[in-house]
Amino acid sequence: MSIIGKAKRALRGEVDARTVALEAWRRSRVRLSQRRERASLASLNEKPAHLLPEFARLSTAELLEHFRTRTSPKFFPGFEVSLLTLGELQQKHFPFETAQLIESAARITEEHRWPLLGYGERDFGAAIEWRRDLVSGELWPLDYHVEVNLARSASDVRVLWELNRLAHLVTLARAYAVTHDEGLTAEFFAQLDGWREQNPVGRGPNWACAMEVALRSLNLIAAFELFRRSRSMNEERLRQTLMMLEQHGAHIRRNLEFSYLATSNHYLSDVVGLLWLGLMMPELSAAREWREFGLREMLKEMDAQLLADGADGEASTGYHRLVLELFLYSFILARANQIEIPSNYLHKLYAMCAYVRAYLRPDGRAPLIGDTDSGQVLPLVKRAADDHAYLLAIGAAMFKEPRFKLSEAEAMPEELLWVLGEEGVRTFQSLPFRREGEPSQEFTDAGTYIMREGDLYLLFNASGGGLNGRGSHGHNDVLGIEVSACGVSFIADPGTYVYRTDLHERHLFRSTAYHSTVEVDETEQSTITESLPFIIGNEAQPRVLKWETTAARDLLVAEHAGYTRLPQPVTHRRTVIFDKLKRCWLVEDALTGAGEHLFKFRFHLAQGLEASVRDDRSVLVCDKISAARLVIVPLEISHAPEFEARWTSREYGAKMPSVSLCWTVRAHAPLNASWMLVPICPGEDEIERMNTVSI
Repeated sequence: MSIIGKAKRALRGEVDARTVALEAWRRSRVRLSQRRERASLASLNEKPAHLLPEFARLSTAELLEHFRTRTSPKFFPGFEVSLLTLGELQQKHFPFETAQLIESAARITEEHRWPLLGYGERDFGAAIEWRRDLVSGELWPLDYHVEVNLARSASDVRVLWELNRLAHLVTLARAYAVTHDEGLTAEFFAQLDGWREQNPVGRGPNWACAMEVALRSLNLIAAFELFRRSRSMNEERLRQTLMMLEQHGAHIRRNLEFSYLATSNHYLSDVVGLLWLGLMMPELSAAREWREFGLREMLKEMDAQLLADGADGEASTGYHRLVLELFLYSFILARANQIEIPSNYLHKLYAMCAYVRAYLRPDGRAPLIGDTDSGQVLPLVKRAADDHAYLLAIGAAMFKEPRFKLSEAEAMPEELLWVLGEEGVRTFQSLPFRREGEPSQEFTDAGTYIMREGDLYLLFNASGGGLNGRGSHGHNDVLGIEVSACGVSFIADPGTYVYRTDLHERHLFRSTAYHSTVEVDETEQSTITESLPFIIGNEAQPRVLKWETTAARDLLVAEHAGYTRLPQPVTHRRTVIFDKLKRCWLVEDALTGAGEHLFKFRFHLAQGLEASVRDDRSVLVCDKISAARLVIVPLEISHAPEFEARWTSREYGAKMPSVSLCWTVRAHAPLNASWMLVPICPGEDEIERMNTVSI
């Protein structure tokens, strides 16, 4: 791509001249800073931790005793009790999970095996190679971090980064708190030694993204909070750990992922990393500056990145989870250290939790709208990409909000104990359960509309690409729907699968043709290019024209302009009517314009379902496990749909076969087509059920 083309891509969206000038100035300063950093890499790698004078003058034995016994700063309340008490509480509240935890720690220690994204449990070998991508087998080089080519054709840096976030070391630390097994301490420090040796500061892929350095720092801090009390913690291990943590903080500070054009979860992770390092390592000379800068910038980013209705601005439920974790855990950490968070930011945090509560399906799982890379901020427990409910439990206890309690007999997540302590557990258990459930809701800024009644759920997506037209994690899913009924997800977003390993698959998973919307002339709603996996255009510009919700009916009308750039422009308008009394949806598509076009109307089915065309050309979609069914009845189109082979990804790196129902029509615009969606729960008679909706 030409320099002009790259500039247009970078400056997509509305950008004023002052912002362009500031961004040009910033980039020139970054280049200067990088030249200085590159010249000093050797000294940065060997430099010991710079302590405040009152700690620098302590003997190594005195410094070790200080860290073993210090009572300030405070980490999460669950970490702050004695190891004996913490182990007893874990066993008391989570006996089954505790056995799994101990078993997982044993596999990490004895076999070097642990899960990696959607690739399952992997064997990392007797000598762990921290720069080797085990999926592709490729060993990444030790180039200066700015010059590392992250878009390698054979290897996915996201997979490598997941390994190097070192989240499995938190598993070791939690198991140590339960078992007091000093072998776990030895393994922890042995892995840190190997990591430092293979990843000198500023060299290689594991320093190439400040966000990854920050997330690794959070996991190291959490593990260190437990291992610092170990009898096996000695002076040399403390020295190396302090050096490593300072190197991480200094690298983040030098390589902040800030831009005047837009900031995202990357920059937010950077400043949260500095906040945590500054809070939890006050002995370091840079700690105060990191803490003050990190807190100030984190709150600024909350203003900048959150939409008014509480949704993260990147058009992705997966990244909403990540960003919620960053804010939620940081606010709890700040509170533990008597740092007051202004009430308006607590209100924003509450709104983020409320958004999660609204978009969760009746089965408690999240729709994977936009990108999701299965990332977690502090994986105390490895969670599936569509598992967001554990954050609601923490929010319920933090805000004392029964609304965030999903069921009367809801199982507590382990995170509740570790993040909020036994008081948080008691608070959660004491909250009453609201039987009335969630109503239909609109999130106009996010472009998310949820129609629900009892076990019926439809999510309507009217969001753009995110970040005011400069997003990188949105998909071409405008006017797409998700449908769940009778405890079963029937129509679902396909997810993400991978980022860079397979650019063609990446392109498909975010394409219009992979979503439950309408494709015209095989054109994307907004421009996407296979070779640019993190850029999406802003042509669709969705607009919601009407939203009404009553006890008996919901109505939504929206349209987008993505196809008005065709030689013969077309506007797609979709209307969804939810009849709560008859328990069904009517989906109406109006394609206005002129000329002949190829229209494709699709419904992407969730994986594991069976579908068949009946004599009346309707489609019966069946979940064989529960016997729940969904009947999709075309009202104007007389021919049967094509069953297109598709994939669905519920975890990064994993995909399962699924089917998309596609009705293809070649006709002149304007064209109208509509479908009735009728769920039939187990035990219901299909004929009687269909008669109730009068089709």
